[in-house]
Amino acid sequence: MDALNQITTTLALTMGLAWASGINLYATLLTLGLLANTGNIVLPPDLQVVANPVVLGAAGLMYFIEFFADKTPGVDTGWDAIHTFIRIPAGAMLAAGAIGDLNPAVEIAAAILGGSLAAGSHATKAGTRVLINTSPEPFSNWFASVGEDVAVIGGVWACINHPVLFLFALAGFIVLMIWWLPKIWTGVKKVFRFVTNLFNHGAPPPNANPPQ
Repeated sequence: MDALNQITTTLALTMGLAWASGINLYATLLTLGLLANTGNIVLPPDLQVVANPVVLGAAGLMYFIEFFADKTPGVDTGWDAIHTFIRIPAGAMLAAGAIGDLNPAVEIAAAILGGSLAAGSHATKAGTRVLINTSPEPFSNWFASVGEDVAVIGGVWACINHPVLFLFALAGFIVLMIWWLPKIWTGVKKVFRFVTNLFNHGAPPPNANPPQ
């Protein structure tokens, strides 16, 4: 039973950190580091660096910046685009680090699964934001951003304190994500097609004769 509990706890931490990183990496690092420094979790050796005050300070500063960037319509989409190259690798690294001192094959498998989950949660968040930004009012954007912050902080806490419940919730999220991502992609393509047509409006057709 102890072995099963250990596997469940490790799996929840591994997948929880990857999932949360895809949504808000800095909130994930800040929450994890604060929990470690307050004695609420003993981090695996490869993750103990996140409790370092320097890492906590950097994560706190970036979370402060992201807090406002993520709640500004349009800016949040650009921020998400840039963080495609940050959240996904970081999610893979955190997932591998959460495994602890196991053999390299398990760590690589955790990195692959963690990176994939981080990519999925990031794509869901970023694509949903593109669709929300088609609304002229900013309030839906604010509510979505605050909801994401709460979900990340609560999710990191839950994967540590209630791993079984978290894994069930994560399974539900994955099912929802698989159903929702194709719809997001269709909507995002329509948005970018509309923007492209807007910028191309009035441009001469490709085969038009040049002025004499």
